[in-house]
Amino acid sequence: MLYPQRNKTREIIELDGIWNFKLDDGQENRLYENPLTDTMMMPVPASYNDIYDDPKIHHHIGGAWYERSVYLPESWSDKRIVLRFGAVTHHAKVWINGQLALEHSGGYTPFEADVSNFLDKDYNNRITVWVDNRLDFTSVPMGKMFQVTEDIKWLKYYFDFYNYAGINRPVVMYCTDQLFIEDVNITTEVEKNNGYVDYVIDTKASDVRLLVKDMEGKLVAKGSGLKGRLSIENVKLWQPLNAYLYTCVVEVYHEEQLIDAYEESFGVRSVEVLNDQFLINGKPFYFKGFGKHEDSDIVGRGYNEALNIRDFSLLKWIGANSFRTSHYPYAEEILKMADREGIVVIGESPAVGLNMNLFQTKDETFDYINLKPIKYPSVWEVAECQDNHIKVMEEMIKRDKNHPSIVMWCVANEPASDDKGAYEYFKPIVNFTRSLDPSRPITIVEYNGALPMTSEVTKLVDVVCLNRYYGWYLATGKLDLAEILLSKELDGWYQMHKKPIIITEYGVDTLHGNTDTIAKLWTEEFQEAYLNLYHKVFDSKKFLIGEHVWNFADFATAEGITRVDGNKKGIFTRNRKPKKAAYLLKDRWHKIDSFYYK
Repeated sequence: MLYPQRNKTREIIELDGIWNFKLDDGQENRLYENPLTDTMMMPVPASYNDIYDDPKIHHHIGGAWYERSVYLPESWSDKRIVLRFGAVTHHAKVWINGQLALEHSGGYTPFEADVSNFLDKDYNNRITVWVDNRLDFTSVPMGKMFQVTEDIKWLKYYFDFYNYAGINRPVVMYCTDQLFIEDVNITTEVEKNNGYVDYVIDTKASDVRLLVKDMEGKLVAKGSGLKGRLSIENVKLWQPLNAYLYTCVVEVYHEEQLIDAYEESFGVRSVEVLNDQFLINGKPFYFKGFGKHEDSDIVGRGYNEALNIRDFSLLKWIGANSFRTSHYPYAEEILKMADREGIVVIGESPAVGLNMNLFQTKDETFDYINLKPIKYPSVWEVAECQDNHIKVMEEMIKRDKNHPSIVMWCVANEPASDDKGAYEYFKPIVNFTRSLDPSRPITIVEYNGALPMTSEVTKLVDVVCLNRYYGWYLATGKLDLAEILLSKELDGWYQMHKKPIIITEYGVDTLHGNTDTIAKLWTEEFQEAYLNLYHKVFDSKKFLIGEHVWNFADFATAEGITRVDGNKKGIFTRNRKPKKAAYLLKDRWHKIDSFYYK
């Protein structure tokens, strides 16, 4: 799916700003038939949960309504008009002037539709959006509704971050000619000093022309047709922390008249997993960075351009070269920043927490209404989300395929990979992912309970990614024991599977400003001691090719007795103030080169 673009053939109306908003009362009222009444103001993009000081909004489960109006310019009268949402969490229905125009499930990928037939091109047009934050065993991620009484309901979600909801990413309306460019697919290869660009253009037009320009605007290649290969002599490679981007200008003509155009930036680089190494442009790369979240005060998971630029500044300050989009595809604009800044990205799907046993509570294992215990089967016996899992992989890859910053796809985070049925669940998803994009490696992040001999999914992936918390959740506070357990387990994974390993999560909850003369739990000194221990083990393992600390910054979670105002494992606070450990990492990572470290 192409990112919206304003150029000489395409125009955009940005629909961000203040929308009318109200919560759904659960009565299935047909509120889209008439303008909403009794509304409040709500910013878009933003999560609605923390805008107002109202627990009914913060804890709301179910639907909510957004509405605004838009006038169309007269120049659009004969155009194809598309309404596009960057992301709505988790389900959306959209009406235009009271008519259902589009709907979508999945809270982290864009959706759009040609809405020309729903619009009144002479008058104001009313756009009404119904969003629903509920999850079930068919959704990705999964959740479960508990309806205790008619008035008391509770949504259990199987992931450890807050279930922010709303229109979280930008909304636009754009126009094209009726004969238009539907998609641009670019893959690259490197051979000596030459770069090769393979392209496929999706369009019903027959006269398609391409120009490739360098960053100075100089023409370096040109071609024509729906698909082909272009060669760039003396190519400049896209490198980690040293990005170089080319622009592919695609133009569609009809009777020698330009009717549509699109410019897609791309980088020329190669990616390969070979033996114990992850190669970028033929050189062994070492991942330094974080798991992150789209999370900040007030706007929640809403797209925040200033904050994102601040985060990239901190990534470079601390010496990071990469991050994982834990635990869902991030906004397209973030990936564009990564392309430009040379930050390497592991693109992850929203299939997080496919392991109900991880976060089971007494509320789930005992039926307090009927006073009897509840026994859950394996997650793979009850999960009904495989079809939607495949769907989100397709949507993510189609959206992000041309980003040079993305070097690997992560199919899931912390699934029950050691439960019977995991292989049967993941094999078709991994195969489908490879068929869509054979150019990038694939991984599945293992949870803390999976072992080298019990995981059923390791054979499917190219790189072993592990989340490990020895010294925190296991062997709590006992760092000498944690060192032995971590080292022994890493050796076991490599000896059994002979694949390179990235530690995609390691960290401890740390209260900013909580210090002591002894490295006690929750102190900044313990966070430093914990990181030093892990780094000592990492440096002794040649097959370990990366370290991603959990987490970049403190973030919001559901309330719980182990979560005091959210997850505090951040190296930075939620408002991006550094903890002591930030300086430890800064010193370490600036001394470790991105290439040839191991």
